[in-house]
Amino acid sequence: MTSSKHIFSVSELNASAKLALEQEFGLVWLEAELSNLSRPASGHWYFSLKDKKAQIRCAFFKGRNRLLNFSPEDGQQLLVRGRVSLYEPRGDYQLIVDHMEPAGVGDLQKAYEEIKQRLHESGLFDEQHKLELPAIPCQIGLVTSPSGAAIRDALHVLQRRFPLVPVVVYPTMVQGEAAAGQIIEAIKCAEQRNECDVLLLVRGGGSLEDLWPFNNEQLARTIFDCTIPIVTGIGHEIDTTIADFVADTRAPTPSAAAEIIVPDGTDLEISIQQLQTRLTKQMEGRLRNSSQHLDWYMRHLQQFHPGKQLSIQRARLKLLSRHLLNAMRLKLNNQNHAAKQLNSRIQSRSPVNLIMQYRDKTQAFNRLIRHKMTNTLELARYRLDNSAHALNTVSPIATLSRGYSISRQLNTRTPVKLASEFTKGEMMETQLARGKVISKVESIDD
Repeated sequence: MTSSKHIFSVSELNASAKLALEQEFGLVWLEAELSNLSRPASGHWYFSLKDKKAQIRCAFFKGRNRLLNFSPEDGQQLLVRGRVSLYEPRGDYQLIVDHMEPAGVGDLQKAYEEIKQRLHESGLFDEQHKLELPAIPCQIGLVTSPSGAAIRDALHVLQRRFPLVPVVVYPTMVQGEAAAGQIIEAIKCAEQRNECDVLLLVRGGGSLEDLWPFNNEQLARTIFDCTIPIVTGIGHEIDTTIADFVADTRAPTPSAAAEIIVPDGTDLEISIQQLQTRLTKQMEGRLRNSSQHLDWYMRHLQQFHPGKQLSIQRARLKLLSRHLLNAMRLKLNNQNHAAKQLNSRIQSRSPVNLIMQYRDKTQAFNRLIRHKMTNTLELARYRLDNSAHALNTVSPIATLSRGYSISRQLNTRTPVKLASEFTKGEMMETQLARGKVISKVESIDD
């Protein structure tokens, strides 16, 4: 008798247990205390999460833990997300973590992500809406706390890099519940006064709660609607607020924001000196070229001086005058000689005799022409009658007038001699002596 019960191997049981745990729980959130944190050379983190009554082993793999913006420590209260699983080789029940954050900021982080997603879908982060910063601003507006470290850092950088640009401070709170409203009013005041080319919105570093006024949705829309370019420098390099995404330019720190909006005065001075040197060299080169051209024109003018040219032209004119006088005398002598010869020929030939001779010749030619024209016309008429008779004999029109017809295929208009060249149902054209008939072939008799 064979038993019907299934006998598991240890690996099969662990695999089934792992599958059951993962399918049953999926992703879970867990708030607990961190302990026994281990960070081996592989880059993976291994630790435990515990409360007063129990603990669970956890694994946080390298591909996910390097995305954290903080460094967890033993004893720290954390909020983690992961999936419940089982390590099959040892049968250890564990949590595979894919996200971790300090406990207490989870609600703020969730709200931050919701605002960010909503504004992103509304197009407030699109690059096409970003305003271009002025190359050298005429006046800078600084929106920040007048007593914080950020204003000192920004003013120090502006004074060091380009002290010629005046700065207008629009004081506001940068932390607390009322901070967002004050920042909005400061930006609107700067826009209404319209005295600055660019605005700096800066604040020093802090926690997510400290920087929360800069995640205000109304502040983001105020920055987006502002007609003055806004540069943000909020917190440290790892801090990113909603205001940074909406701003026309984002800097990692207040000092970096100040460096972005003004050029380095030393570099600018060096560039101006280089441009001045280039301009001086170009002007000197143009002056040298102009001086060389002037010298050439002076030599050319001396060589082609009007007085000298007039003397040369006067001598040529005298020579040409003598040549012209000699040529005219020679021409007159030749004309006189030719006139004498022509007069002799005219006298030797009487015009009356020549006229009589030409009249007789003309009359003879007229009679000859009339005779030849009469013969030619008679011959042409005879040939035309013969050709017409012959053409009428072979003309298909004469044949058609006797009751015959010409059949053609309608599509090719090719004359058809045999009935077999048609197909049943084909359209044909019949040419008669007068007019034509279009018909359809119903039957064929060879």
